[in-house]
Amino acid sequence: MEDLKKSLRMPLFGNTFSPKKTPPRKSASLSSLHTLDRSTREIELGLEYGPPVMNIGGQSWKFEDGQWITESGGNASSREVQRLKKRNVQLEEENNLLKLKIELLLDMLTETTVDYHLLEKEVEDVKTQHRRKS
Repeated sequence: MEDLKKSLRMPLFGNTFSPKKTPPRKSASLSSLHTLDRSTREIELGLEYGPPVMNIGGQSWKFEDGQWITESGGNASSREVQRLKKRNVQLEEENNLLKLKIELLLDMLTETTVDYHLLEKEVEDVKTQHRRKS
């Protein structure tokens, strides 16, 4: 049997498969931008980064520190901003009052429901006692 296995082996390929390891590739950038200094890149390519700016309804907005801020020269006057802030405070106070009223009404409804269930139970108990006596 051993002779048969030896005769079936192909001496051309060898006994084991061991491919050669490929050499690591050298990463070569296709761009020469990395060779330029920052100021040259900004001049040549216009790579001047700043905060995002947009124009909505004639008013310019800039995104800074995680918030959109209106830039000076916008259409909203300081008087209008103060009026809106005052109105916002009034609405918040009204909202808080309405929330308090809702809580109070829910408490009253709960109390009334509990009273109703207690009275209903008492009526059932009286009916049961009356049936027993009859």
